[in-house]
Amino acid sequence: MQTNPTHSSLVAVGDSFTEGMSDLLPDGTYRGWADLLAARMAARTPGFRYANLAVRGKLIGQIVDEQVDVAAAMSPDVITLVGGLNDALRPKCDMGRVKGLLTEAVERLAPSCKQLVLMRSPGRQGPVLERFRPRMEELFACVDELAERHGARVVDLYGAPSLGDPRLWDVDRLHLTAEGHRRVAEAVWQTLGYEPEDAEWRTPMPATVPPGWVTRRVADARFAKEHLLPWIGRRLTGRSSGDGRPPKRPELLPYEGPAA
Repeated sequence: MQTNPTHSSLVAVGDSFTEGMSDLLPDGTYRGWADLLAARMAARTPGFRYANLAVRGKLIGQIVDEQVDVAAAMSPDVITLVGGLNDALRPKCDMGRVKGLLTEAVERLAPSCKQLVLMRSPGRQGPVLERFRPRMEELFACVDELAERHGARVVDLYGAPSLGDPRLWDVDRLHLTAEGHRRVAEAVWQTLGYEPEDAEWRTPMPATVPPGWVTRRVADARFAKEHLLPWIGRRLTGRSSGDGRPPKRPELLPYEGPAA
């Protein structure tokens, strides 16, 4: 792997994970690992350009239809692609179709950039992960196969002990906190060949006394009311949290953003 490379442009493709939820900034916008990564890369390369096409709630078919050709036409140095997990977490999911669409995305993106980056998405500890673990691992096996076939690099977040810690996940239990996104940015940074800024990003956080029974039940009730029931409602009505929402950075432009 090349060390301390120089990349002049980055395009991020995907869903809420790449959009940056739940790394909330004071102005109400989301930052996230891709913005943090872009800031690091921009600090090394004058004129660095960045686009983030990711939109929350997108399924892999929508990513292929709405983002892939746009990203490919930009011909950046680096493209990151994370998708398919929203499909895998739905009660009914055709994993053959999901893997076929992911394959289509990789086949269209890999020739259009110098380096394609794929990911094995992180998984929070808990019963939800256990229920969907076989689908997730089937998806990640496809990611590994596609990476080998097309010369992409894979960031293994699923195998990182630190990112399984519930403390690195927001109250919705679906999206990482700011610290979680910082660790993902570090992981991608190192995968691209840059010298580590945090060699211990995989290391779990120090243990703390777990919350008591009452605190856990209050958190469960809040989660069900504010996040689980609305999520179920969107699934039943065919709606998505990203419906009608444009990408936050639709054009490949010079980047001046948050510090890493």
